[in-house]
Amino acid sequence: MDLTPMTTVLLGARLCAGLLAGIYLAFVVAVMPALHGMGDAAFVDAMKRINVSIVNPVFFLVFFGAPVLTVLAAVLIRTPVLYVAAGLALVTLLVTVLVNVPLNDRLAAGGSRADFERTWVLFHGLRTLTGIASLVCLLLAQAPAP
Repeated sequence: MDLTPMTTVLLGARLCAGLLAGIYLAFVVAVMPALHGMGDAAFVDAMKRINVSIVNPVFFLVFFGAPVLTVLAAVLIRTPVLYVAAGLALVTLLVTVLVNVPLNDRLAAGGSRADFERTWVLFHGLRTLTGIASLVCLLLAQAPAP
């Protein structure tokens, strides 16, 4: 495989999208089910701790790298499957920014589990699906031969 700028961007998009989808899936299959079984105070404390610890350079690199590199790949390579991947990556980002982060912020400011958990899990499920679908599209995409 020749690492042209296009293949490098596509590889980076695949890597970031895969890592992000994996983080999201881990919450669906392990983290949230484990927290669901906890009492309210323990649930809120754990979510607050998670929401603080996840704000770090490595997560931000993956979180922003996935949509930025996917959009860049779509612009550079211009295939329908990459346009779909970019759209799904942007939906994933928007759900996070418009729904999940504000819910995290309200919980940190003294919100209750009852006002948080159901909506957060629902929209987290949506962003998990869109993130995985974006990854699948990225994996199906082909960079042009040099």
